[in-house]
Amino acid sequence: MMSKPLTGRKVLAIAVCSFGVIFAVNLVLAWNAVQTFPGLETANSYIASQKFNDRAAAQRGLGWDVAARVEEGQLILAITEADTGLPVQVAGLDATLGRATHVRDDMTPDFSFVGGVYAAPVDLTPGNWNLRLIATAEDGTEFRQRVVLHLREG
Repeated sequence: MMSKPLTGRKVLAIAVCSFGVIFAVNLVLAWNAVQTFPGLETANSYIASQKFNDRAAAQRGLGWDVAARVEEGQLILAITEADTGLPVQVAGLDATLGRATHVRDDMTPDFSFVGGVYAAPVDLTPGNWNLRLIATAEDGTEFRQRVVLHLREG
């Protein structure tokens, strides 16, 4: 059996096809990245940074610890005083639960303060979830935190 010789045209065709595949894959990945990007966190980072240290100091001054878990279809959010471990009942609670990579699954849990914790019914699939939390203290101080939840199957 004789094989045909490798010519310049064949080498050119192999190179063009190879780079064509690489280019097509890069276009698909770039398009998906742009389509799933949730957007900017802030319109002007310089302005947002001006009071960052003051807000961070006020938040640390509250002395709160936050922990979240999912049990039997309930998202349990515990906000406690770091020194005493006693539960904290906040003046306002705004939370968004979603994936880190896209906003398609974002939801706003409807929390109720029951037994010293905040609980909300949720239906979550296994994987990584982020709870982006803004809790307001009685004095109006905002407490912002992102709590990462790792849900496993079973």
